[in-house]
Amino acid sequence: MKVRVLVRLKPGIMDVQGAAVEARARRPGFSEIADLRIGKVIDIELDATRPGEARTRVGEMCGQLLANPILEEYSMEIVTDLPRARSGAKMSAL
Repeated sequence: MKVRVLVRLKPGIMDVQGAAVEARARRPGFSEIADLRIGKVIDIELDATRPGEARTRVGEMCGQLLANPILEEYSMEIVTDLPRARSGAKMSAL
């Protein structure tokens, strides 16, 4: 089963990296940006047969390892089509 986890700073926690990217993005004319925050995406493939079981295990991983519960919040989704990472592969543009 494949699970995608999104980890980001909680609202009210200063996102220094996001603020720097937002300031830089405004210079070439992207003035419509109202707010920009940086997070991380973690794709996990695990041996689980039921979505509930996968969510429980990944929730445990997030609470103990993947996210700092004081500063960060996370969400997760079961996904059916996560490409396998390849060494040296380039990411495609969205």
